Amino acid sequence: MKRILLVIAFTTFFSSFIHSQASKFTYTQFDIAVSITGNPDRDNSIDSSESSYSNAFFVPNGLGSQIGYGVHYKKWLTLGVHSGIDWKWDNKLVAVPVFLNLGLNPKVGVDTRIMLQVGYGKGFALGRGNLNGEYKKLKLGIGSDDFTIFAEISDYAFPLHNEKSIGAISFGVTIQDFFYYKSETSE
Repeated sequence: MKRILLVIAFTTFFSSFIHSQASKFTYTQFDIAVSITGNPDRDNSIDSSESSYSNAFFVPNGLGSQIGYGVHYKKWLTLGVHSGIDWKWDNKLVAVPVFLNLGLNPKVGVDTRIMLQVGYGKGFALGRGNLNGEYKKLKLGIGSDDFTIFAEISDYAFPLHNEKSIGAISFGVTIQDFFYYKSETSE
């Protein structure tokens, strides 16, 4: 509960700081990603009777999509509240994360930015009673102001199928839209 109050206080402070600058800066972000896992059939012989045999080291293991809204400072620093849905095929899990997302997006070229985002919040498993726990993620990407390709590591800290937590490595794309609204009193 203390963490939630701290997050609300920090968000309120950050938002009031932005308002005091006579402009309101907000952003929306949409992510779509595919999680991967090691191929369990990699060591099977070529004479395997299954038609789905693959020689790849990694195979897809799930899909995820997230959307978020928050405030930004010159597209360089972002703070927002995000949520979405993750579907993990091997674990037969559908989960919803709700988290605070802090991002750094420094420019490394004329139109190129590196994205580093850290998320922390709560994850809820759908259809499994009250199964929930901490949600953590770390995202690293490269792209422009509006479109970024990324790699992400995420973890749902709740037990499922004799595992202490459910983690994933994902690759995907982020679409961001930065808004600038001038205040009526700023002239």
